[in-house]
Amino acid sequence: MRHWRGPFDRQGYHHGNLKEALIEAAQRFIAERGIGGFTLADAAKLVGVTPAALYRHFRGRDALVAEVAFRGYDELAKRLGRALQSEGTALERFTRMGEAYLAFAEQEPGFYTAMFSAKPADGDASCGPFWAKSIQSGGKPVGNAFDFLVQALSQTFPEGFQSVDVRFIAIEVWALSHGIATLDAAGQLPKGPGLPDKYELLRAGVLALVHGALKEHANTPKK
Repeated sequence: MRHWRGPFDRQGYHHGNLKEALIEAAQRFIAERGIGGFTLADAAKLVGVTPAALYRHFRGRDALVAEVAFRGYDELAKRLGRALQSEGTALERFTRMGEAYLAFAEQEPGFYTAMFSAKPADGDASCGPFWAKSIQSGGKPVGNAFDFLVQALSQTFPEGFQSVDVRFIAIEVWALSHGIATLDAAGQLPKGPGLPDKYELLRAGVLALVHGALKEHANTPKK
């Protein structure tokens, strides 16, 4: 779990970064209390402003949580992108992406919870779908978390999956990763002698899923 920098510094912002202070306050509340564990008044009090000041930056609570979620997807995409571009074989890079995903969920609970709980604010299409947000490099979009997962699967298993779209496999891999991360956060993953940790569990699950698809591919009669 992320270690916060002690008591929130109410003097640590000015008009130029009040928005960032509010986002960090919301992220902190979500990590400590859950998605429904704070109000706009709580966030305002934490950073030392009146609730009215928040509306200069956000239309309401949903918009603030949506921004936390957006920042979370941006950070996750950066981590997955770094893993994808790291040294080693395609399989090693793919494995590192899984490790990066689980580490992110553990280290950034405020981001992670918001990402899978937030909904776009009314009339604000720019807030979603969050997984479709691309990170920027030099002012140009270079991909999002889902893009990087699809790319990694394509590089690791270049023979493809016959009639199954690689994006379908990517969604299954994401669902498996999310399930393991969620169970781990809730303390509900079985633990004990001989049982795998979450990283080993994800690697085994993903390989079983992918190899199952490849086996089905190999057994499909050619037309």
